[in-house]
Parts: sequence; structure tokens; C-alpha cells
Amino acid sequence: MRVRPLVALSVAAAAVFALAGCAADSAQPDPTASSAAALDLCADVAAPGAASDAVEVSGEVGVEPTVTFTAPLEAEDVLERTVVVEGTGDKVGEGDYVTYAVAAYDASTGELLESAGYAGGEIPPAPIVAGSVLGDALGCAPVGTRVTAVTQATETTAAAVYIIDLLAAVPADKWCQPVEPTDPAAFPTVEFDADGAPTVTVPAVPAPTEVTLEVLTEGDGDTVEAGDSVTVDYHGVKWSDGTVFDSSWDRGEPATFATTQVVAGFGNALVGQKVGSTVLVSMPPSCGYGASTGHELQNETLVFVISIEAVED
Repeated sequence: MRVRPLVALSVAAAAVFALAGCAADSAQPDPTASSAAALDLCADVAAPGAASDAVEVSGEVGVEPTVTFTAPLEAEDVLERTVVVEGTGDKVGEGDYVTYAVAAYDASTGELLESAGYAGGEIPPAPIVAGSVLGDALGCAPVGTRVTAVTQATETTAAAVYIIDLLAAVPADKWCQPVEPTDPAAFPTVEFDADGAPTVTVPAVPAPTEVTLEVLTEGDGDTVEAGDSVTVDYHGVKWSDGTVFDSSWDRGEPATFATTQVVAGFGNALVGQKVGSTVLVSMPPSCGYGASTGHELQNETLVFVISIEAVED
């Protein structure tokens, strides 16, 4: 079984379980994207061990648990995992976006390090893939499952005990799908200069909580499908203050990548559009760079103007 060690959990590091599905540092492809998809989410789940079996957990799934174990607790494998409660919901599949809660303890002392996700909103939904720590801890468990995971100490991190509650799952093809603006007057506007470069004006209103898309110009070329390689010009600004954070127009060169190699809101905004189209799309943090990832845009709603220049399947 291949698994990366966990770091001590904090709110800022809570998404460590989903690192294999984290977004890239910009709208460009992520050269560090996981190759773990070749593994099997069900088959590669971690096995139980004496350490994970020794942890006593009580309380309802979704509520911060009561946990007792005799410290120090030492796992015999890199990761041991025991099912405490078997859920009754649908089983998760590769790439599903899962909502989960975690309580983390120092395995050497029994000290509670931190808990996150039980009150909601602290851990954004994240994709689950085989070979990631989250994937190896949960596998293809049904929603409503609670597991105990115990990790060994490494040179840089202490041994830890994690209680993980799988609260919800959304299939990848249903996640961050664009909708039209409910109030066009409350959506950003775009002006293009003589060279075709855009300027975006963001209204002083709360940002949409869904991926929201407006077609500015509809092309008549081939239709973009999921996984296609596309060449686009794009211009990104923050909803919070309207400042530009990335722009291929400013660089004077379009970008080429697969729709699956960029953040979910960006990629989904391209699927179904035609070459020659220009779209305006906003996306909440969960469909952009994601809260608690450490990215400088992790808490930002992002707005992109995207001009689709070419597509290859």
C-alpha cells in the first residue's frame, strides 16, 4: 500500500487528506498532479491494525467524538485504518467530492491536536482519489462512515490518531457545474480595448455561491468536451477587490491545457462551449483554489474572462 504520512492537523492543514486532488497554483496545468488514479479506491484502502483497533470512539457521526486510547499508541504500518461506524449512504467513487470531519490526536500523549468540520464550513469538499491519504483512509466507504486512522511517526511529524467522518459525497461530474446569473445586474461586467484585452468591473455585492457563467460571445467552432485540450486566453480577477491575479492577455500568449488540469470551476466553464466563444465566469473558493490549501487565493471568489481559441480531443 502506498500512502504519504499525515502532518499534524490544523485548520490551515486540514485539507492534507486531499492533497492528491488539490488545484494547481494558477489556471495552468499542475505538473505535480497525482498519478494515483491507476490504483483502485476500494482495493487500496488501508488495513486495520492493533493500534487502530485499540481506539475507542463514541458519539454520532458528524458530531465531535469522544475518543479514548492508551498512549503511546504505535502503528505497525504507515497507516492503519479501522471502521468504527459503517455508513448507509451511497459508496464514494474515484474523483467524488467528499465532505468530511476530522478529530486529530497526538498518538504519543493522547492530546487533542484539533478538530475540524463538525460545525461545518471548516474543511471544503475535496476530491477523493486512490493513493491519497484520504483515499487510503476512507476507500470507497458509504456516506455516513466513521473510521479511525493511526499513522506512524516520521522524521518531521509525530504519530497521530485521526477520527474521520464521511459526511457527504458529490459525483465529480456534478461538482461545480455552472449556472446562469440569477441577477445580471449583480454580476461583473467586461469591456474590451482595441486590442481585445478585457477589463472586468466587479459589483459591490456579495459573490455568488455557485459557479456562475455568462456567455459574452458565442462561437461557431467545435464544442469542448470534458478532458479535451483547449487553447484559451484568460484574465482573472478577485471578486473581493477586483484586482488582477493572472492574465494570459497580459503575457501576450494564450495557454493550452486539458479541462481536467485546472481548477474545477474553470474547467467546467469550458465544457459545452464552442471554439470562438468568450465567457465570463465566477467561482466560489470551493470550486477554485479551496479554503485551507495554503494557496494565496484560497479564500477568494474568482472571476475569469475566457476566450476559447482552439480545442483538441
